[in-house]
Amino acid sequence: MYLYSGCQIAVSPDTKYFAVDWLGVEVTRATLGIIGMGNIGYKVAQRARAFNMKILYHNRNRRGKEEEEAVGAHYCETMEDLLQQSDFVMLVVNLTPETHKLIGKKELGLMKPTATLINISRGAVIDQDALVEALQNKVVRAAALDVTYPEPLPRGHPLLKLNNIIITPHIGTATVQALRMMAEEAITNMLAVLNGQAIPSEVLPK
Repeated sequence: MYLYSGCQIAVSPDTKYFAVDWLGVEVTRATLGIIGMGNIGYKVAQRARAFNMKILYHNRNRRGKEEEEAVGAHYCETMEDLLQQSDFVMLVVNLTPETHKLIGKKELGLMKPTATLINISRGAVIDQDALVEALQNKVVRAAALDVTYPEPLPRGHPLLKLNNIIITPHIGTATVQALRMMAEEAITNMLAVLNGQAIPSEVLPK
């Protein structure tokens, strides 16, 4: 939130000085709760470790002990336990019937009033009406969304009028390098199929 509004202050023609009491929240040593510890969630944990964050995670299947120790992650058997302890909650789950509106009014109410909700999965994982209410009433401090439903949001949507949220246009993988790697992986998989070989990135039904 401070990055976005800070940029506006820095470039505004009306700015004459910078306030000295304009303070953000430290990431270092804060508690990050990751909901969904698949490949992407685990890579988030690896990066968070560099900031000396305490890492909690909730997942359908618990990671192995060595994997947990490698990133200093602690498993929460219930999502509720994770929500109550985390300063930052990051959603890294697939959108399925089970995860549709996974975060609603009840879940937001369990979070710390100083917490930030981050969604890098799919928009419908959050009940957006409940999120609007929670942000308006300071049930949670802030939210950061790379995804919404629909995309883009209608221009009159209440989320767009709040000052304690930042929304980006689904650009989590929007780099030249990432798109190149995705294209190369797709080509590798297609060639494997054509040559009758095992598919490197095959998605198997659960």
